[in-house]
Amino acid sequence: MNKKPGFISILLIITGLLCIGSLFFFGFNTYQRIVSTENDLNGVMDQISQEQQKLKDNADFYINAVDEKQAAQELQEKRANSTTETRERAPGSEDTETTKSSVFSQDNITVNQEDEEDIFSSGEGSVFENSGHVIGIDPGHQGYNLDMSDTEPIGPGSSEMKAKASTGTEGSYTGLPEYQLNLDISLKLKTILESRGYQVIMTRTDNDTAISNKERAEYVASQGAEIYVRVHANGEDSHTSSGALTMAPSPDNPYIPELSEESAKLSRCILDSYCQATGFNNLGVQYYDNMTGINWSTVPVTIIEMGFMTNESDDTRMSDAAFQDVMAEGIANGIDVYFEQ
Repeated sequence: MNKKPGFISILLIITGLLCIGSLFFFGFNTYQRIVSTENDLNGVMDQISQEQQKLKDNADFYINAVDEKQAAQELQEKRANSTTETRERAPGSEDTETTKSSVFSQDNITVNQEDEEDIFSSGEGSVFENSGHVIGIDPGHQGYNLDMSDTEPIGPGSSEMKAKASTGTEGSYTGLPEYQLNLDISLKLKTILESRGYQVIMTRTDNDTAISNKERAEYVASQGAEIYVRVHANGEDSHTSSGALTMAPSPDNPYIPELSEESAKLSRCILDSYCQATGFNNLGVQYYDNMTGINWSTVPVTIIEMGFMTNESDDTRMSDAAFQDVMAEGIANGIDVYFEQ
């Protein structure tokens, strides 16, 4: 006679089935979590790999920049040695004097031929060590504490007026004001150029000097500048543009058409050397006839727009002090090339 399962047996069976179902449910849920965690880890690993590649690219860039800087320094030492040897062999008058005025000072620096030879032998980096060319440098714009909203003609005899100066743009990602970046690069450039034997005329050495764009051009010319280099940075609304460019007067400039060719040459030399040193995109020489600081110049003139402060990569790199040395070196190399041609 068949015996029917008791209540306890049925209960045990149901309990067993529930346990099996629970194990299956929780096991599947755990499996899904494991898969999700693995996907998250893969995403994190991909990000780490990308960051590692960026770090490697940056390291390679700075290594190349340092190598280029060292090569430029070695070349400059050879030039200085060559110049020294030439001066030692050249006959000179004991009465010969070279007088050059200091920047924003009433005092003059007077060096006679004997003192000049002492400077060469001491290696202290006098402005007479190499070329003796006179360079005008304009760190573009001014600080916020100065009101330069009054207007001035954009060129000799012009009825069109523009503000005397402005503060410029600022880093969208670093917050660095353009007027400060321009000054930092210009002071570094001044140091490099003077170490190569140039005399440098600065339109400003702080952010509190009230001097208009017209007055800047007139000032460097009055101090004997042979070329005029205006240092700026760029900006635009889309945040996508990047790279460097230079500006020069066009052949049809109504004020200084005779300076167009030499200004374009200066612009090309500086831009090509700068982009080679920094790795920035070369956006070429562009012609502008509405820039007050260009139109009032009486010597070859260029504006270098070093990069876009509205672009994250350009802005971040230009705010780095070590990279600023590379930027200044690139501009100085372009000035060398201009005078060597």
